[in-house]
Amino acid sequence: MFTGLVEEVGQIRRIGRKGEALVLNIAASVIMDDLKIGDSVAVNGVCLTATTLESGGFTADVMPETYRHTNLSQLQSGSKVNLERAMLSGGRFGGHIVQGHVDGTGVIGSITRDQNAVVFEIRPGDHELFKFLIPKGSVTLDGISLTVVQTTQSSFTVSIIPHTIGETVLNVKKTGDTVNIECDILGKYVDHLLQYGKGHAETKTGKPSSISEEFLSNHGFA
Repeated sequence: MFTGLVEEVGQIRRIGRKGEALVLNIAASVIMDDLKIGDSVAVNGVCLTATTLESGGFTADVMPETYRHTNLSQLQSGSKVNLERAMLSGGRFGGHIVQGHVDGTGVIGSITRDQNAVVFEIRPGDHELFKFLIPKGSVTLDGISLTVVQTTQSSFTVSIIPHTIGETVLNVKKTGDTVNIECDILGKYVDHLLQYGKGHAETKTGKPSSISEEFLSNHGFA
């Protein structure tokens, strides 16, 4: 599990490609302090496993499923990436619960200034994500924990402080670039439970299931 607080910006040194399978060799320094083989690292918000360690960096495998549904497929040698190690149980929880399981990608529609902040407009490729995008709610973009400002029928905005811009790959992003989107896990679980309850109102014995229509109705969900 991660918090969406990027620890450093790494750089792709080289990429091994075999079809839609990748091996990323990533230059890093801060996260190498206690990184071990088998540890999880969020790379642009995608949970990957460190498979080898070497001087000033590590390697991680990218499977075809991840290649097809994230912006890791667009990386090249020299590309910058956000890096975060898995959260320590005794550490500060400064962002929000981030799994590193990307829900989809979006395109940067516009980048505008609002005094000391920079507002990014994001246009998700999958319209289904909008049910999880709530004004003042949490969203992760390329592994960065951010707050949704506004939503429309086709886009949402986030307002970002200069520190976050300067310490992440957002400082090299431009209009038209693709970002990884991970929605708030709490909203996804609530949606799943509600949909599961509606579809399984009764068991085969005719008795109400553990999450039935009656339960949902009694608690104001149906």
